[in-house]
Amino acid sequence: MNNQNQDMDAIYDAKKLGPVKAGLLGFQHLFAMFGATVLVPTLTGLSVSSTLLFAGLGTLLFHLLSKGKVPAFLGSSFAFLAGYFAIAPNGERELLPYACFGVFLSGLMYVILAFFIKIGGVKRVMRYFPPIVTGPIIISIGLSLSGSAITNASSNWGIAVVAVFLVVLCNIWGKGMIKIIPILVGTFGSYLVAALSGNVDFSNVASAKWIGLPFEFQDTVFGLLSGDFDSGLLITAALTIVPLAIATMVEHIGDICAISSTCSQNFIEDPGLHRTLLGDGLATSLAALFGAPANTTYGENTGVLVLTKVYDPMVIRIAAVLAILLSFCPKFSELIKSMPQATIGGVSLILYGMISAVGVRNVVENKVNFTNSRNVIIAALILVLAIGISYTGNVEVMLGSVTVSFGGLAVASIVGIILNALLPG
Repeated sequence: MNNQNQDMDAIYDAKKLGPVKAGLLGFQHLFAMFGATVLVPTLTGLSVSSTLLFAGLGTLLFHLLSKGKVPAFLGSSFAFLAGYFAIAPNGERELLPYACFGVFLSGLMYVILAFFIKIGGVKRVMRYFPPIVTGPIIISIGLSLSGSAITNASSNWGIAVVAVFLVVLCNIWGKGMIKIIPILVGTFGSYLVAALSGNVDFSNVASAKWIGLPFEFQDTVFGLLSGDFDSGLLITAALTIVPLAIATMVEHIGDICAISSTCSQNFIEDPGLHRTLLGDGLATSLAALFGAPANTTYGENTGVLVLTKVYDPMVIRIAAVLAILLSFCPKFSELIKSMPQATIGGVSLILYGMISAVGVRNVVENKVNFTNSRNVIIAALILVLAIGISYTGNVEVMLGSVTVSFGGLAVASIVGIILNALLPG
């Protein structure tokens, strides 16, 4: 992962394309993030508009703290869903701020880890993440997401196939600008086909306002703490949700390794893992304070980078600014929510596969020896645990009176790290 191995076909400076084309690339990146970003608030009862606002602000904060070098977009984290459901099982509006308080504290855990990495050095951490661990983890990121892609696509395979067909057509045979905006073309084309065939309900779009505030004070942590609140529930939320940060921090390292491998640059060392963790953590805490979901470095983001080969972080910042602007338009939020699941699923089929392909490339380029039984065992357990647990449900561990839930990727990463440290060779 170094600058000498940069892809000659990749775009590292989008300014050369001009403002219009760079803007289109930013819009494409934002659209690719919409599916997962909007799904989390939909499932939990949080505001879609505030989610867009703090995904944009969080991304800009992340870029500021990481010196604008890492092409990463921050969006809603699925890892904290268990925490939200534990505190507000039915999306109760009055209970969600308690869960957000727990997420706020979780973000501060990133800051603490970033401090220790800065003091102790990143090499002490990364020695536990050699290619035999990071490669299978990256592969698992894509494969563990595949279930949601299939679920969404299967809601209407015809519409999903249109999205896949257009993305492949543009990416393989497209010329010029069309070649680097396949996701945008695939999304719009599939959405249009769905609308023309009567598979889109625009009633909520028609009734929504053009301009509105993304959040209300009563839905924020500030609103909770300014009135009468249940201190016991506040403590419960903290004890329930903060431990989830252990899993998300491990996933963060995997995501940064994936982006580094994709762009042929070592973002773990420059700008440094401590900076990316700090940016992700503060973005999460900021979002939680204002009633938005926790932020995370997205796997979908890596998929877009691989497919388009547009690695300029400026494009991500354009996407972030667009997210902020659009968060003040409730009509747009409803338009995105009305997007057919099949459209999202069709595009995701390719994006998630691309993520796994990056992991395969990581293993191949680092010449991992799979005739070595040690390496085979580590890779096998990472892959099977990550994918298997993602289908059977999270692993729950009791820590005193608190139940901590670990997703498949977190369990696989932890097992891989431990095996790599313990097995001889």
